[in-house]
Amino acid sequence: MTGRTVVVSGGGTGIGRAVAATFAGRGDRVVLVGRREATLRAAAATLRAAAETLGPAVTWVAADLSTADGAAQVARAVDRVHVIVAGAGGTSAAVPSELDAIAREWRADFDQNVLTAVLLVAALRPKLAEQGRVIGIGSIGAQLGSGYSGSYGAAKAALHAWIFWLAAELGPAGATANLVLPGYVPDTEFFGERMNERFHQTRVDRTLVGRAGTPADVASTVYFLASPEAGFITGQLVGVNGGTVLGR
Repeated sequence: MTGRTVVVSGGGTGIGRAVAATFAGRGDRVVLVGRREATLRAAAATLRAAAETLGPAVTWVAADLSTADGAAQVARAVDRVHVIVAGAGGTSAAVPSELDAIAREWRADFDQNVLTAVLLVAALRPKLAEQGRVIGIGSIGAQLGSGYSGSYGAAKAALHAWIFWLAAELGPAGATANLVLPGYVPDTEFFGERMNERFHQTRVDRTLVGRAGTPADVASTVYFLASPEAGFITGQLVGVNGGTVLGR
């Protein structure tokens, strides 16, 4: 499977970076995408050094994927793509009460969690190889209805319907589309100042396995879904949550 071109949005930190490291470490060419140029540059340098023996090409594109121009910029940077990992996302965790602030919060969460995936895949779809793979990164928040003002969980839930539609669109070419739903993974930038011992332990206690998840847990699942062995898996929501939410 080595030698594929893999585009990973949100690839500079956290889960996205772990996903990128997994592909790069096994010989794939990886393109990191995100908004912060310095973060991407540092991540690319680290990945190149870690995967030095395999000599993969790790490059990056700084772009705002919530805009058409940003997505087009990524498409111009690649000739052919075999795997698209749509991992960009986040939330401000605000709980506004004024109507105009509520509108801004919901639009912002939709832009950074839904449009970043939809526009990236749309821009790269003409360059997606036959039997290509699209893996989106959702969230357990869509299943629990979490997200301080409701906007984050709702935005991530929108990806469910999108991935079902996309799987049907890509299926005739033998390509697949799946959505990975991570549970509690503290080793990211997502929780910020909300993180404390009680916050952490409460979420660990909700699992069946008695531990928090890691970016590597999610990356391993993404890598499998991108493999030839996963060619009969498409249109699925794949939970990586330690049993916090059971399969439905």
